[in-house]
Amino acid sequence: MNCLDIQKRIHAWSMEPGFQDELIAFLMAMCAVDTTPSPQISVMRDRENTVFDQIRDYLASTVCRLEPRSISPEISAHPAFSLLHFTKTPENPDGLSAEEVYRERGNLLALIDPHAPVGPAQSDGAQVDGGQTDGAQGVAVNAHIDVIAPFFPPRREGDVMYGRGVIDDKGNVAAICGALKIIDALIADGTVSLQGPITAMFPIEEETGGNGSLALALDTELKHRYQSLLVMECADMGVYPANRGAVWFRSEARRIDATADLSLVEAMAWGVLEMQQEGARIKAESDHPLFPHRPVQTCNGILGPFGEHPSRINGRVEMFVGGVTSPESLKEIRAAVDQGIQLYVEQHGDKTQVLDQQTGQPKVVRHFHLKPDDQDRVHLTVYGSSGHMGSILEHDDAILKWAYIVRQLVQSKLVAQQPWTLELVGYDARQTLVLEGGQGFLPTHSIEAVQQRMADAFARGMADYQSRIGRSADAVAVRTTFEKLHNAAYAGDPDSPSVQHALWAAREAKTIDRDAPLRGWDVSCDARLFANQYPQMPVITSGVGMLACAHSNDEQLRLSELWKTIEFCTLFLLRETGSL
Repeated sequence: MNCLDIQKRIHAWSMEPGFQDELIAFLMAMCAVDTTPSPQISVMRDRENTVFDQIRDYLASTVCRLEPRSISPEISAHPAFSLLHFTKTPENPDGLSAEEVYRERGNLLALIDPHAPVGPAQSDGAQVDGGQTDGAQGVAVNAHIDVIAPFFPPRREGDVMYGRGVIDDKGNVAAICGALKIIDALIADGTVSLQGPITAMFPIEEETGGNGSLALALDTELKHRYQSLLVMECADMGVYPANRGAVWFRSEARRIDATADLSLVEAMAWGVLEMQQEGARIKAESDHPLFPHRPVQTCNGILGPFGEHPSRINGRVEMFVGGVTSPESLKEIRAAVDQGIQLYVEQHGDKTQVLDQQTGQPKVVRHFHLKPDDQDRVHLTVYGSSGHMGSILEHDDAILKWAYIVRQLVQSKLVAQQPWTLELVGYDARQTLVLEGGQGFLPTHSIEAVQQRMADAFARGMADYQSRIGRSADAVAVRTTFEKLHNAAYAGDPDSPSVQHALWAAREAKTIDRDAPLRGWDVSCDARLFANQYPQMPVITSGVGMLACAHSNDEQLRLSELWKTIEFCTLFLLRETGSL
């Protein structure tokens, strides 16, 4: 059977109603399992195993060999290891050790070897050497099973599925499994003779930094099976031979001089704004041929009690402005808030005037709400639009907006000598205040240089605030650390045969336009772990799902795009192994 006829068979399989119904049920079941990070390791393990069992059940009738792959705690010595902050609790502020976290936890592999016998899936821990035929090569494909908080269960409305993980990344787990099922059928009826091994990886802990994939990247035995890798993420179905880098920062301000008349809440606004300016400078310097659009972002995820994740754009900050003793004072506060919003909008756009493509409603209904109470203060709520930091231009960072407002309030207070005080709602920031977020960067910058510049920027902003209010710069101790996600950027060879195979498969499956330019991906993911471990190996990112919906409150997947992605994945795996 010629290539065109095989392509038609693959398309017919992906569109077959029974195949689609079974896959939808599989995806719905996976997304109903909450695989967000948890300090309760036994809970995480049980939920991960539930998803792994669902994958086993879905692939049970295929020739895939299902094999668990343990994670050695020795990966904690590797520079790319992400510290286990998600295990920390008030009762255990130091968290758990790698030995405790990875005891009886690991990843799952689905393996198909050339000339594998037709029959049910195996899980007997058989050898993993692929045994490809001469002139062929092995290929790996990767999609993670963990998701980001907050979790919300799946639901379907026609062609659209909603739920945490439907695109990031369980929708891509389903795409891989669907492709494996089609390949199994093609092998079984003699349409295709597989020439090289296929290794499907389903890792844990991508969202907390990538330790699951790090363990796989360091597995030298497993590496014999593959000479290229496709990482499936919510990549808008594009084909990307490069990723931008990202680091998550934790910037802490701590009062040293208890007698100094200063506010950490006020000071933090200067820190936020100075880091934003440094991020803009890094972006201006970021000239790379695969990233002409310069996807370099500064994302503020958590301020004190507000926010969920360093790389999830903050959607709300609440603050009290005290010392409001007259109607005139309230008017001045309102004027300062309005001026802060105006300055923010001039730099970052007005998302109250931008409609969400999915809902038809404004991205942000209103920028803020100001409500007086009976304690000579006003309750100020600042609103933003949440989403993945890679889509920050489509969303609205409430912490950054808050910083513009606070700076204007402080400046107005100093000019008019008002007795205003600022405090975060429900949080005591008199001694310590912490900001967490992420900074994106391109292969034009080293991760070490970006870290140093962002740390210096935070310190510079805090010192500037103290100078403006006439205080010495040593009244507050500042510290910026990067102990969570720290992803170096990478750029592969856009002309490699593997990239060309991926482009061909994407064009045939109609996941990209035939004249679409080749670019790097605006986001960082587990791909960089393999690319940095094996610099000469082609590492490609693709997958279903709109990046703008990832990590958002309306994460959603178009099923029509899922079928195309399955077709793309099937074509690429067969072409890359020399089987098509």
